[in-house]
Amino acid sequence: MGRVTARQKVLRIRDGAVDERPDTLAVEEPLEIRLDGSPLTVTMRTPGHDFDMAAGFLVSEGVITGTGDVLATRYCAGTDEDGRNTFNVVDVSLAAHVPPPDTSLERNFYTTSSCGLCGKASLDAVRTRTRWAVADDPLRVDTPLLSSLPDRLREAQRVFDRTGGLHAAGLFDPSGRALVVREDVGRHNAVDKVLGWAQRTGALPLRGTVLALSGRASFELVQKAWMAGIPVVTAVSAPSSLAAELAQEAGITLVGFLRGASMNVYSATERVELPAGSHDPRP
Repeated sequence: MGRVTARQKVLRIRDGAVDERPDTLAVEEPLEIRLDGSPLTVTMRTPGHDFDMAAGFLVSEGVITGTGDVLATRYCAGTDEDGRNTFNVVDVSLAAHVPPPDTSLERNFYTTSSCGLCGKASLDAVRTRTRWAVADDPLRVDTPLLSSLPDRLREAQRVFDRTGGLHAAGLFDPSGRALVVREDVGRHNAVDKVLGWAQRTGALPLRGTVLALSGRASFELVQKAWMAGIPVVTAVSAPSSLAAELAQEAGITLVGFLRGASMNVYSATERVELPAGSHDPRP
């Protein structure tokens, strides 16, 4: 397994005081995902939970849904100059009943950790690939639960504590219990690792759950939630306009700027139970 963190000497300047000391950095390395031996995509990620990430990527692309869709997942030979396995190539073998991915939705063979949507042939095609309805999910969440999620997510970010350089995605049940939390240098990778965990444990679709994000909510992250059947997505920062539009279309409750007791609810607001005695402006 590859390194999750690395050490590097830095020149540290604090209030006029200068010294040299080692700093801990989050590792960023490429991961190539193959399907039955054929290259599908390469993305930059933090090593760890690579099988979950590969499965989650395939879930978010609409290729697989259940545990029976994958026969095997394994590391392939990817070596450095010294001949050591870098664990940077994962090959997924699909079951015979699973059709190969639509080539119109394949990514370019290189994507960066900050942009998971680069290389998509059509945004409209992405919207049509989900297999589960979300709008009819009966989940209801109250504002105290929503307000608690950023701290609960932060408490589970073990590598962030050492590096300060990772995004996180966490899946929570209606009581606020964390089902799974994953970290990565890429926002979309962290979500893929959550979705892959769900696929590999037979938990899809993720009805009655909340996906909490440590950063902003982009179109692709909302799309991934829809592909996994998640009815509520929260983010401590802002959503994009396209993310809000997609959430509205899907019937996903999208919450942004979640900080303390303050938040903005952009779509499917009926799922949010307001504080007792507060004015409810909803029709």
